[in-house]
Amino acid sequence: MTNLHRELHPLKGKKVFITGVSRRQGIGYAAARQAAAWGASLVVHHFQSHDHEQEWGADDLNAVFKGIKEQLIDGASLHEVTGDFQDPEAPQQVMESVRNKSGRIDALVCNHALSGSDGAIGELSVEMLDKHWAVNTRSSILLAQAFAKQHEAQSGRGRIIFMTSGQRLGPMPGEVAYASAKGALADITMTIADQLADQNIAVNTVNPGPVDTGYLDKETWEKIEPKFPFGRFGRPEDPARLIAWLLTEEASWITGQIINSEGGFGRWRSSSE
Repeated sequence: MTNLHRELHPLKGKKVFITGVSRRQGIGYAAARQAAAWGASLVVHHFQSHDHEQEWGADDLNAVFKGIKEQLIDGASLHEVTGDFQDPEAPQQVMESVRNKSGRIDALVCNHALSGSDGAIGELSVEMLDKHWAVNTRSSILLAQAFAKQHEAQSGRGRIIFMTSGQRLGPMPGEVAYASAKGALADITMTIADQLADQNIAVNTVNPGPVDTGYLDKETWEKIEPKFPFGRFGRPEDPARLIAWLLTEEASWITGQIINSEGGFGRWRSSSE
């Protein structure tokens, strides 16, 4: 008989590895806290050198870890790893570090992303394109490969979640390198999902939509507000809930999908509507 009652901690006993968890305003942090609240043990990856280069700067990692630990249930644990995914050896090295600290993991969430260092057609360089490919695409595929190698089919359904940015839904002016690299993950999802189903691994990609991770100002919001039918911008906890749910048994029948979490964001809407 199917159990129709929801578990209080549906991820209890599971070990989840989430990359790109370095800022309390970020999606990775929100996803880690949500997974912890649902019972998971966490390994989180960070690379603060990238944050230091951005306009928003780097966060206090001790505060990041403290916020995640506050959500852990009894018996669950938190470990952290670091690594620069521009390095082609980093994905394998990071996964080995994860295994050494936590043992076999049940789920991989590739939340990390390179922002900036981009341009429109006519402004691009080989360095820009290669850097985005290395961090946003190659590393996620190599992490997925390393995860699949350590997964044991009889241990239960494994999970891999990639992150994209809605490139199929509308243009991203001035971000050709980023859009192409993230778009590649969406387009490879079905192929990887098909192969890894034989190993009892589900693979999905989440488009979190426009999410305020600290960059949205009042002037910008006033210009784009009509495009959001629910009257607000996305928050990190919005995609975090979707990501955490995809890690549960409730989502065990979902694989090979690109799932948009955009709150009805209407790119076609104008301020006159």
